[in-house]
Amino acid sequence: MHIYLVGGYVRDLYLTKELGYPKHKGDRDWVVVGSTPEEMIKRGFYPVGKDFPVFLHPQTHEEYALARTERKVAAGYHGFVFHTSETISLEEDLKRRDLTINAMALDGNHLIDPYGGLNDIRNKLLRHVSEAFKEDPVRILRIARFSAKLPDFRIAPETLELLKEMVANGEADSLVPERVFLEMRKTLSEKTPSRFVTVLQNCGLWQRFFNNFRIDQTVFSLLDKNNQLEENEKFALLTHSEDDINKVKKFMSILKPPTDISETVFLWNKLKKRFNHKDAENILKVIEEADAIRRPQRLKSVLNLVHVVYTTDKEPWLTALEHIKKMDSAKIAASCSDKSMIGHALHSARLRIIEELV
Repeated sequence: MHIYLVGGYVRDLYLTKELGYPKHKGDRDWVVVGSTPEEMIKRGFYPVGKDFPVFLHPQTHEEYALARTERKVAAGYHGFVFHTSETISLEEDLKRRDLTINAMALDGNHLIDPYGGLNDIRNKLLRHVSEAFKEDPVRILRIARFSAKLPDFRIAPETLELLKEMVANGEADSLVPERVFLEMRKTLSEKTPSRFVTVLQNCGLWQRFFNNFRIDQTVFSLLDKNNQLEENEKFALLTHSEDDINKVKKFMSILKPPTDISETVFLWNKLKKRFNHKDAENILKVIEEADAIRRPQRLKSVLNLVHVVYTTDKEPWLTALEHIKKMDSAKIAASCSDKSMIGHALHSARLRIIEELV
């Protein structure tokens, strides 16, 4: 039985050593060679893996996986059979990984690098480990995300050809919206999220999966420069280039994001052209259509995008909202003998407040 440190922790360790990237703060993963599930349990490890033997360390609770190989038996990223055995070597386990920079291991301080990951880090290259790469369509999304995470890295030409082949031969058609959304969600927190889309465009997946949904260079630039935006705001910004609401709806129906993201996307597309004028009527109309009196965060999300896209001052809307919220709406409603006029009376009172401000 021999235990090796593997995966992202090793990759990020050498990104720091070789290229000065920030130190890695994530979890460590381990591969166990020459053992069995029975032996792991006997040593106090707790089994958690469903598809293959993965165990939690009894003290550190870090993940320890038995060395394994995999075999493609059906289409899609679920179509794999995993095999574990005491005879499987570390090199065989590493060979099933996606990129060379993810296929390195540490034995104490000794680096084991059978597929040239360290050299690819030094050359800032994203390169597949083996031809088995093309059997898993999720790897298209992962390499696109790594391109966003490591903006000074380039995809090896032969690896890009594999991505194109996976799209052309239909392997990528088995991707499901939930997995695409998950990778896109992770990507939007990376350094240059625009590169995720660019990679998918370059290999043809964006055209095939998203019907070539339009995103222009301005949006790419804004995405990369405004990492402080909230997740729902970033997704809304992603759709900013497209003015056809039906195409936006189609894009969202393909992506299937949570409700809070969809609401922000559709609200932004409804209001995004309404910020050219700061007259009282327009300010109030935006506030009311955003339902900001009951749900102020909706307006704040839209105004964060207004500031980013148009560099427009958010204060007129925020100040107006604060003053409106202090208004005695119950008193105004009670003063209306005709209850059908309550809405009109509230609107008029709000408008007078804003007119005094502007």
